[in-house]
Amino acid sequence: MSELRTLLSGLVVGESPRWHADRLWLSNWGAQEIIAVDPDGNASVMAKVPTTVPFSIDWLPDGRLLVVSGPEARLLRQEPDGTLVTHADLSALAAGWNEIVVDGRGDIYVNGSDYKFAPGQPFTPGVVALVTPDGGVRQVADDIHFPNGMVVTPDNTTLIVTESFKGRLTAFDIAPDGTLANRRVWADLGQGGDGMCLDAEGAIWTPAFRDGRPGCQRVREGGEVLQRIELDEFCFACMLGGADGATLFMLVAEWRGLERMGELFASHTGRLLATRAPAPHEGKP
Repeated sequence: MSELRTLLSGLVVGESPRWHADRLWLSNWGAQEIIAVDPDGNASVMAKVPTTVPFSIDWLPDGRLLVVSGPEARLLRQEPDGTLVTHADLSALAAGWNEIVVDGRGDIYVNGSDYKFAPGQPFTPGVVALVTPDGGVRQVADDIHFPNGMVVTPDNTTLIVTESFKGRLTAFDIAPDGTLANRRVWADLGQGGDGMCLDAEGAIWTPAFRDGRPGCQRVREGGEVLQRIELDEFCFACMLGGADGATLFMLVAEWRGLERMGELFASHTGRLLATRAPAPHEGKP
């Protein structure tokens, strides 16, 4: 692995990174911004969103931007004039929503739960919902222990979701109608797991802890760690991209614990880091 470089600093909390149209797009939590960053670190605000935290992004096959408006339990769609309209109402399935992935057929997977991410709140497992191209919304998985980043394999046959509170990646087979089945543990991380990405060798890059230290590691199915990058700050998400797909981008920020989340969103410790990876991006997102 090559040395880490900082492409962008001054973020509040960067999340949901996606390589799209030759730039790294991300959600700047705490600032209500969607930002795109070119390979030289030049950043542009691409949209302002009418929500707080969390919100995440992906694209429809026709190129329109999707935004998960988490606290409002809505999936928004950006129209050609820049306005954001409701694409799907998710409130019947859960009160809050987190991550999104659109597979190669245009099926949209979104995860969320009724858990209130705050000290002293009782834990409630989450769900995965499917939003189909015809506008249908239905639950396709449950009992997800704090659902986080998701990926879909290039053949659109497998969805893998992070269960952060279990420190594991969980896989499902995807049926032709988008239904999920054959649930299994894809990899046990021990501790951690957040926004992740898949590479061309079938391995996944994911945030994870080792001996209490934050980092980002590359694991294969079964849990073998192939590479690991030690970090001084909490890694919220990672994504492969760049001209050849083999640049690893990581979004990091200081993490002061659940009880001090207010301090996190009042500061601007977030950074976008980059380094070279051994294999290029593949799959979705």
